[in-house]
Amino acid sequence: MKTVIGAYGPWIETLLPDKPGPLSLQKCPASELETRRQAARNHVLECIAPLPQSALPEVTEHRRWAYDGLEWTELSWTQAAGPPTRAYVLKLKGATSRLPAVLALHDHGRFKFFGKEKSVRTGELLHPLVAQHQADFYGDQAWANELAKQGYVVMVHDAFAFGSRRVRLADVPDELPGGGFDDADDSAAGVAAYNDWAAEHEHVMAKSLFSGGTTWPGVFFREDQTALDVLCARDDVDPARVGVGGLSGGGLRTVFLAGLDARVKCAVCVGFMTTWRDFQLHKSYTHTWMTYVPKLPRDLDFPEILGLRAPRATLVLNTKEDSLFTLGEMEKAAQILQRVYVTAGEADKFACSWYPGGHQFNRAMQAEALAWFGQWLS
Repeated sequence: MKTVIGAYGPWIETLLPDKPGPLSLQKCPASELETRRQAARNHVLECIAPLPQSALPEVTEHRRWAYDGLEWTELSWTQAAGPPTRAYVLKLKGATSRLPAVLALHDHGRFKFFGKEKSVRTGELLHPLVAQHQADFYGDQAWANELAKQGYVVMVHDAFAFGSRRVRLADVPDELPGGGFDDADDSAAGVAAYNDWAAEHEHVMAKSLFSGGTTWPGVFFREDQTALDVLCARDDVDPARVGVGGLSGGGLRTVFLAGLDARVKCAVCVGFMTTWRDFQLHKSYTHTWMTYVPKLPRDLDFPEILGLRAPRATLVLNTKEDSLFTLGEMEKAAQILQRVYVTAGEADKFACSWYPGGHQFNRAMQAEALAWFGQWLS
């Protein structure tokens, strides 16, 4: 069998266990479920090494407007380092009661110049590259808008290293390769140049995070958890009915946030569910540095991170021709999650659906996601 690391593949494959480990919930006795879940959660947190949790940040409101039958607010809050996080909050125009809410996590898409903009249509002219991105991956539909129209308060925020949180060339040494352009230039050429530079900068950021004793999933988790804090603290949100979901990089972030934070009552992971073995042997080259967590794969397979939320409702949406993964390992991941939910005694709260085509969150998939949120958050 050929692997992405050649003749070293058979050796490195032996480093992963071939059966569930002592922290796995796949075949856990009911009497041990909560104890084992807590031990596994603590181990995941130890491995991803997030920064300490801080108090609810002070939120600044920048503007309000109406569009698409929705009320919009643009917010920001400060982080431990770097520029403030910008976010959109959208809900039905005229809604006055507390509503269920969804934290919509934007994708990676090798597209870091923008973050939250990839999931919404605000009424302003769509940047041509965002328009193309939505056409290619979302069926030419802003899925956050569609959620809000169904009666949810929806928040979309910029993730670490995206949009308002992106790395600026003025803040890095001149000797880093690929610079020499205006990273504030939002023309198509300027955005493409930044995205190319940011893609090459990922390994630099990942090495720095590892050297600082943390990980990219750890930074994502803590910043996404802060966004969840902000969302749940709103007086128009029912904090007992909160969901999380996203495509690709948003699916990756869903795995960690929904797997580790019990406030998430319903989760939808789109286009990011496979096994560590798939990354190890076959598909690491198709993925961002944001995925990897040292040591953790020896104790919990990738889908088992999301499985820590069982029996809370979880939907996985896959496409059969997704070139980012191998089909066989995606199927194994779905089987692992199914076993976890059977063990938890709530098999009906997990579903995995398969669609034709490549990596995407098209309109049919969005319709299923909206129905799933409606089933468990209504």
